[in-house]
Amino acid sequence: MTDSVAPALVLDREEPVRIEITVDTAQPLGAPLIADVERLCDRIEEAGGAAVALLHLTGGALAEWPGGPGIHVVNKWERALRRLERSAAVTIALVDGPVVGGALEILLVCDQRIAAPGATVTLPGTGGAWPGMALYRLANQIGAVAARRLTLFGADLSAEQARALHIIDEVTADPTARAAELLGARPVDGAELAIRRRLLLDAVNTSFEEALGVHLAACDRTLRASAGEPR
Repeated sequence: MTDSVAPALVLDREEPVRIEITVDTAQPLGAPLIADVERLCDRIEEAGGAAVALLHLTGGALAEWPGGPGIHVVNKWERALRRLERSAAVTIALVDGPVVGGALEILLVCDQRIAAPGATVTLPGTGGAWPGMALYRLANQIGAVAARRLTLFGADLSAEQARALHIIDEVTADPTARAAELLGARPVDGAELAIRRRLLLDAVNTSFEEALGVHLAACDRTLRASAGEPR
């Protein structure tokens, strides 16, 4: 397994902590891969709500995902991904190779997905799609019809095709440089970002009436901050 977690580097006291992790997504689902994600989440929490996490997804395509783990391992994996998905950090996935299996599952929980032109997104053929929460996220993010075609009958997508389906956000020759450009354009408030992400994630399955109170609370929080009052 290729795994390296760079130490958290404080760029400036007024700027967020930048955390980078390289995950070898060619490995099967197991304790090492789960530990990669958990360790990243630990670093984000240590940063105290002001962090940027860059996830470099690397490695070749796994022959079969997830590779035969027990259901308790799958449960730990899904919980780790959910923890990352709700973390108080801007999460950016950088890919320059195949996105399949674990890479796809990590990609789908990130806020921004930036790929090099040679990247590909692959879903297994008929009967082969792993029925994990990636199916749930795909349906919510790109719509049930598009997700049905991809997951029930398989797909091999180029980076541009994945971008057209909104699985990838941007295709550029230098994903790392583009990420730096995006992050330099605006300040990051991890706590506020987490609130807005949560509102978006819940919107698909929540009625207007149920969502109204939570959105009003978030609006009140923002108004208080603008007025210099404690949140």
